[in-house]
Amino acid sequence: MSLVRVHNFSVSLDGFGTGEGQTLDAPFGHAGHRLHGWFFNTRAFRSMQGKDGGDFGVDDAMAATWADGIGAEIMGRNKFGPQRGPWEDHDWNGWWGEEPPFHTPVFVMTHHPRPSVEMKGGTTFHFVDGSPQEVLKQAKEAAGGLDVRLGGGPSTVRAFLAEDLVDHLHVVVVPILLGRGERLWDGLEGIEERFRIETVASPSGVTHVTFNRA
Repeated sequence: MSLVRVHNFSVSLDGFGTGEGQTLDAPFGHAGHRLHGWFFNTRAFRSMQGKDGGDFGVDDAMAATWADGIGAEIMGRNKFGPQRGPWEDHDWNGWWGEEPPFHTPVFVMTHHPRPSVEMKGGTTFHFVDGSPQEVLKQAKEAAGGLDVRLGGGPSTVRAFLAEDLVDHLHVVVVPILLGRGERLWDGLEGIEERFRIETVASPSGVTHVTFNRA
């Protein structure tokens, strides 16, 4: 059965999955790269960019599972880019360059659909307006029996969790305080009852928390 999976989703100690003030040059707002420093040093991240090297260890082992068995991705519009409202620039195709690392169909949730964009390496962005259930149905059909990765950001993951649509959730708790931004856990009281939860501490200072549907 096709599963819905979230991987490598970093949050601060106070629960923020991104900072305030997202711009083209600051995808995570005032958080900068502080939420993802643990990831940038891994072999998994460097491999995504077509580079050699990087660290082994707990962080790499956890990060490397993000692509296994994935047939499609869902993301919120804010993960795709910083534009709001009607699309003013159809030449903007995301923060990942000409060959994004997804290599699958990607369904971008937005109230302003636009034509699909085919990129190098097998990634095609589809811009869809619908409920989590409706978009998930499209993604599962495109995945062809493989799993669907839910890429973020916080409001998108939160919406799918609220509808009990997530089977595997990998959250990385980073020991920083952001104070402002967009929180992951708001409105999800008692969600831990749905999952089996495991934690692994890393020498980098982060804690990997995995939630698997009970």
